[in-house]
Amino acid sequence: MSDAIITVENLGKCYRLQHQQERQRYVALRDVITSKVKGLFGNRQPAIDNRQSEEDFWALKDVSFEIKQGAVVGIIGRNGAGKSTLLKILSRITEPTKGRITLRGRVASLLEVGTGFHPELTGRENIFLNGAILGMSRAEVRSKFDEIVAFAEVEKFLDTPVKRYSSGMYVRLAFGVAAHLEPEILIVDEVLAVGDAEFQRKCLGKMHDISKGGRTVLFVSHNMAAMKSLTTQGIVLNNGCVVFSGSSETAIEYYTQLSMRPESRQPLKSWGRGTHTAIRAVRLLDASDRPTALYQPGRHLKLEIVFETDGTSGLSFEIFLLDAANVKVGLASLHQFHGRTLPTRPGAYTCCFNLNPLWLASGAYSMNVMTSVVNSSLDHYVESACEFEVVLSNPNGHSWDFKQSYGYGPLALLNDGDISFTPFSPSLTGANAN
Repeated sequence: MSDAIITVENLGKCYRLQHQQERQRYVALRDVITSKVKGLFGNRQPAIDNRQSEEDFWALKDVSFEIKQGAVVGIIGRNGAGKSTLLKILSRITEPTKGRITLRGRVASLLEVGTGFHPELTGRENIFLNGAILGMSRAEVRSKFDEIVAFAEVEKFLDTPVKRYSSGMYVRLAFGVAAHLEPEILIVDEVLAVGDAEFQRKCLGKMHDISKGGRTVLFVSHNMAAMKSLTTQGIVLNNGCVVFSGSSETAIEYYTQLSMRPESRQPLKSWGRGTHTAIRAVRLLDASDRPTALYQPGRHLKLEIVFETDGTSGLSFEIFLLDAANVKVGLASLHQFHGRTLPTRPGAYTCCFNLNPLWLASGAYSMNVMTSVVNSSLDHYVESACEFEVVLSNPNGHSWDFKQSYGYGPLALLNDGDISFTPFSPSLTGANAN
């Protein structure tokens, strides 16, 4: 008999999608009534075409893997890769179209805010309800009750219906129940992102303790720092298929390469042209000089520009870095910062900028690129010539992800060297002791 606590064999999930025919327009109730009334007076209208086409969409295709007891496994993939569908099947929320799964133990899952909660019941009642769903006796739930309440920090609202809870309170209580009622298998989706930074650290610490206790954890997150620190194994999904299974560190590297956008590898684009120049391609390069759509903070930001020039003298490049809100946060200038200009011989050229390392917050970025006549006017301007993403950002590799969405700004300001502390003496400041 296999020692795997989770076995998945040739799993598939198919959804039937319906599409309206292209010639069908939106039909309101008034259109139907008007058509019927006109028909009574002999003014027959063309019949409303309600035909629809159907399409099978396989969210998961022939997925197979085994997970040993006590393993902490990260499920990684882009949006739409099939991660949530897989977790819903493992949690027995939905049935697979084909294949088989074997679970050897109780499963607690936290897939979305309020999973398993009844909105009309109080927090207290939902704790006991979830325990019953997991197959635990009332005595077992009571023995863990105080720990759950303390962890979730909802003492004041324990006898309030959970429909009045905020999303953060929902998640705190739901995770507290799932983590403390000692299931053999704990499944957690990206829902933890709803909580604040302090609670996320608390949850990650609890999951680490759970894994040390020999229980199995399946964790889905786009926080690669948390994945690296918490998980030991990784499964990468792409288009509903398992494309990699192995150590978490290798899985993260595989996912990073998989996340390269195909369009970033296209050599040339048509953005029009200026009077003297034409920008043809702008690509971000990784450490191996391969096109990528991901930037790792703390490394040089390498940018390759393919352009044409008619040889006019006194031309320069300007590169603007923009954050997700299209706010300019940085400038690179060939002439103003480096005293260089474009070649004066007509032709097509490649120019590579190797910009100093930046500690950018995680999120989406873009670059506007332009050629200009030095100290005079722009020549060719291309908005969003290059787009890239920072998946996670923390200068010391900690699990807390410095995100643009927190509103702290796009750059981490780092101290040069160690931070020291010395006793403060008022006399050093010239303050009057009187």
